[in-house]
Amino acid sequence: MLSRWRQYRPEWLRPDTIAGLTVWAVLVPECLAYATIAGVPPVIGLYAAAPALVLYAIFGSSRHLVVGPMAATAALSASVVAVYAGPGERFVAMTTALALVVGVLALIAGLARLGFLASFISEPVLKGFIVGLALTIIAGQLPKLFGVPKGEGNFFAQLWHFLTHLGQTNPWTLAIGAVCLAVVIGLKELKPVVPGSLVAVALGILAVAVLHLDRRGVAIVGHIDPGLPALGLPGIAAADWLKLVGPAVGVALIGFAEGLGAAKTYAARFGYTVDANRELIGLGTANMGAGLASGMVVNGSLSKTAVNAGAGARSQLSGLVVAVLTVVTLLFLTGLFEQLPEAALAAVVIAALVELVDIRGLRRLWRVSTAPRGTPASLITRPDFVAAIAALLGVLVFDTLPGLVIGMAVSLVLLLYRASRPIVAMLGRTGDGRWVDRSRHDDARPAPGVVVLRPEGAVFFANADHVRDRVRAAAAAPGTRAVVLDGESVPLVDVTAATTLSDLVDDLRGQGVELYVAHDLGQVRDILRRAGVTLPHVYATIDDAVRAATSTPAP
Repeated sequence: MLSRWRQYRPEWLRPDTIAGLTVWAVLVPECLAYATIAGVPPVIGLYAAAPALVLYAIFGSSRHLVVGPMAATAALSASVVAVYAGPGERFVAMTTALALVVGVLALIAGLARLGFLASFISEPVLKGFIVGLALTIIAGQLPKLFGVPKGEGNFFAQLWHFLTHLGQTNPWTLAIGAVCLAVVIGLKELKPVVPGSLVAVALGILAVAVLHLDRRGVAIVGHIDPGLPALGLPGIAAADWLKLVGPAVGVALIGFAEGLGAAKTYAARFGYTVDANRELIGLGTANMGAGLASGMVVNGSLSKTAVNAGAGARSQLSGLVVAVLTVVTLLFLTGLFEQLPEAALAAVVIAALVELVDIRGLRRLWRVSTAPRGTPASLITRPDFVAAIAALLGVLVFDTLPGLVIGMAVSLVLLLYRASRPIVAMLGRTGDGRWVDRSRHDDARPAPGVVVLRPEGAVFFANADHVRDRVRAAAAAPGTRAVVLDGESVPLVDVTAATTLSDLVDDLRGQGVELYVAHDLGQVRDILRRAGVTLPHVYATIDDAVRAATSTPAP
């Protein structure tokens, strides 16, 4: 933090202040809306935002990232807390406790330099999870938009309940919700510099005040306690804290992945770098601050970060301006939001989530996955689409938290699947002397009686059998007298792979085929030597190995 502020330039003060004002106009209504997703009073969102913004500005590494309550983690929070508490004060206390547990876990992970863990959720899985989560939240917000009773259950149960109760629609509620939704979406398209969420909220409040819509069945937010939140730990039992640890890991991982993606996007755009471990520390301290201030889970926001950068922010001073304005809102402006119709909040949520229903991204995954079966491209890309759909359906069918677990499990299965099926390319020689993949180069010709194979990736216990089987299959081709294994793309082997190579020499000799190795890397030689494995034919290049194989009499 100190080094960052020592580099601060006075000319940045004006754009940072303007950016802070702009983000505040978006953040306040969204905080109120996302708190309702988490199942807590709207003011809880504001309680969380102020300390989170300050602490991230101190400990985070991004100049532009804006932290606060977000739809995805709010929905996860609601799912986690609902398992342990019913509506009421205990639900609020458990929500606050979850933020603290998420903060502690993220802080420990950052100090332990575990930032690489975000890579264990692949982009397709995260895409499917976010799309499913957005659809589920939208289904839960539609009843508020129409003024009908809200259903329970997964996405399909909530959607069916909504459709079968459309006859109870309150026309005034629907009118307010539709106008607010049109305002938010319209301004985003036509005048993106105008905070559409704030305009929609102001219109909703004005309509209720002038037309007395609360007397016509339009649900409003109601009383909001003015002033700053109570500081300290929530009053729950020690056993309740322990219950939250497991689910908090998933919440922290999703929040971290979402925030890190936003931070990296704008760091690349403005020519600086972010540190994944510092981002974990920033996320951890922000959530601890939110929890100690009676708030809820927070994480980095792509939409608000886009607003921040678009308004000209140069540093985290804009976040500090937002924090100060949020405190001013809590002290003096909460009364303005008491007549805010819930339909307007639902419109703000739906407008924000529509962008996350990335059908185009899913179609792109499908298009890429349609590579011909059996090709290297299909091996790499087909699991991406399957994983995305699995995560999406996991959320829609089994609800948010189980869907998260399914998405994480699919990420690990996808990693293991790819690691266990490395590409083993069959090489041929071109006219200019290069050895290339024959499936990609029609002019590549094989050496007579010699098969040249190139495993592309590390060979270890999970894939050694696959590589061995590919070599055996190639050696079984009629007229084959030797197999050359090109090791240039094999960065390492383990003991299992070393033993497999040793056994493969004897297996191939039993078939009348000799095994040659070319381009063996230094670390591979070291491991083979320590494992007591000596390969009989090792050469510096493929050409040397092929010449030796063709000049040696068949065994």
